Amino acid sequence: MAADSATRMLATQRRGAQRREHARPLSLDDARAHVVAGALADAPVGLVGLELEGHLVDLDRPSERVPWSRVQDVARRVPALPGRSRLTVEPGGQVELSGPPGHDAVAAVTAMRRDEAVLRAALAADRLGWALLGADPARPARRVNPGGRYAAMENHFVATGQARAGLQMMTSTCALQVNLEAGRPHQHAPRVQQAHRLGPVLVALSASSAWLGGARTGWCSSRQRVWGELDRLRCGPLRGGSDPAAEWGAYALCAPVMLVRDPDGGPEQPVLRPVPFARWVTGEEALGGRRPTAADLDYHLTTLFPPTRLRGFLELRFLDAVPSRWWPGLVSLVTALIDDPAAADAAAEAAEPVARSWSTAAHAGLGDQALRRAAARCAEVAAAASPPELRPDVEAWADLASAGRVPGDEVDRRAGDVGPLAVLEEESRA
Repeated sequence: MAADSATRMLATQRRGAQRREHARPLSLDDARAHVVAGALADAPVGLVGLELEGHLVDLDRPSERVPWSRVQDVARRVPALPGRSRLTVEPGGQVELSGPPGHDAVAAVTAMRRDEAVLRAALAADRLGWALLGADPARPARRVNPGGRYAAMENHFVATGQARAGLQMMTSTCALQVNLEAGRPHQHAPRVQQAHRLGPVLVALSASSAWLGGARTGWCSSRQRVWGELDRLRCGPLRGGSDPAAEWGAYALCAPVMLVRDPDGGPEQPVLRPVPFARWVTGEEALGGRRPTAADLDYHLTTLFPPTRLRGFLELRFLDAVPSRWWPGLVSLVTALIDDPAAADAAAEAAEPVARSWSTAAHAGLGDQALRRAAARCAEVAAAASPPELRPDVEAWADLASAGRVPGDEVDRRAGDVGPLAVLEEESRA
């Protein structure tokens, strides 16, 4: 018993020391080192994490956003999910499933499919649906989640001249997020570079948001257009150089602070003018009446949204949510083009000519001939490299891409024929 007590005491002392260290004001060098240390972990390639986000729709009143009280009620009634996904609700009432890492794409997809089925059944019992589309095609942007973080974010966007794009991003967009390991240290830079290189091709392939708020926008991915309208210091891509962890450190210190947390547990306060984190660290700007700590820096990192975010692993944030039948193949396609060495080499060669065409990919999609060629080749390579369980799903993507088409084209066509509200309702019942 005495040994157990001593062990517990030592553990408590260590935790206390860690909390005190986390609360100590930072120097600029401390801040940079903290971000760099957490950017890319040494881990073997293989694990795949998924986050699947969809628009919540009232099947009896699809033109209206679901009231917050009802969202909370139905979220509490969703049973335990067999794949152990965590359920969260975004500012516009979007519902997101975040799964634990699977040992490969097949395991991750299988678990998420089970969780999707359970979620859909629970929602349907309450006359609700879940539409997997990159943007809400029909309803105007409106925040329903009253959480203090989201209210403060909205105030920040208003004060910094990003009111429309900020509200649309928060309440009217949905993504399919694929999380991949960073690999061994010698793989870190090549894997980040590959994710960056493939970004425009994958934006064009996943584009399923030609409609937003009841109108066709003229962009294949209105979701990506919205992100492009936000502050590039917060949302622009990394450079894709030889030292991605150092780049991430510089990015984080240059990015403006969005929110300041109250260390005593009060609500977050929005920062109403552009203040780079580095200027808060050095004391050139005063925020919250104090200098920032490591806890403040960690929170700051949650408000940065580059297409590939470094969180120890690679968080790929640039894919539109795509209709239910299509997302498993997209997961396998993305994973193969980054994790399979031979497929990655072939995809790199195909994607290099369009590696910086982010805006063109969002606007024109596969209507751009260079992107069409690159996407067709990448999808073909991914189909050959995908596991047998998912190969038919990837081959369906490859067949479309070879014809210069993507699943979002059918969504766009149907919205033009029957209206965006009807499409929102249709997709929510998938």
